[in-house]
Amino acid sequence: MTDNAHDLAQSYGLWSLVLINSGVFIIFAYSFFKPRTKRDWRSFGAFSAFLVALFTEMYGFPLTIFLLSGWLQTNYPNVNWFSHDSGHLLEMMFGWKANPHFGPFHILSFFFIGSGFILISSGWSVLYQAQKNHELATTGVYSRVRHPQYDGFILIMFGFLLQWPTILTVAMFPVLVVMYLLLARAEEREALSEFGASYAEYKRAVPGFIPRPWRRFRAATS
Repeated sequence: MTDNAHDLAQSYGLWSLVLINSGVFIIFAYSFFKPRTKRDWRSFGAFSAFLVALFTEMYGFPLTIFLLSGWLQTNYPNVNWFSHDSGHLLEMMFGWKANPHFGPFHILSFFFIGSGFILISSGWSVLYQAQKNHELATTGVYSRVRHPQYDGFILIMFGFLLQWPTILTVAMFPVLVVMYLLLARAEEREALSEFGASYAEYKRAVPGFIPRPWRRFRAATS
């Protein structure tokens, strides 16, 4: 128990790292997303709350480890669950023996996180130009899916869940996905009101969230 307490003291309670990592990723996401409307800020705020919850457990207080400690120690007795590396639950539970930062789930998480940021960035650049010209965004990544930026947020959150799953973030994830679906539907109603038949045609041709790689929207030209 003394060793566990020592490992806990060494690995957690690092609130400066909670603030630094939360700030870095939130600012990084802000630079990609650039929220402007109330709806933008609502979706960005929910994403930021997810990040704060994640890094609080990653460096501050391991609530998930504490709540599941009895079950984890019973089923995985050879793991020191109070060391920092054990927060990589998927690597630990699947028996990864080497550094968890080089584990399969951790490496896969970078693919999802990186893809998410790319989608948010490329989506914003297209949307910004379309809004500037009072046009419908249908080019670039918007020719593949109608809501690439919400896709990006979902991919980033899923990537972090692979990397460091916690009870709170696992519970938040489906709630935030539903919230993004509802925000997307509200945006579509507004776009349909503003652009009418043009948006109806675009909506019929382009999926909302899951792209069809073999199809790409091309607006009719006069």
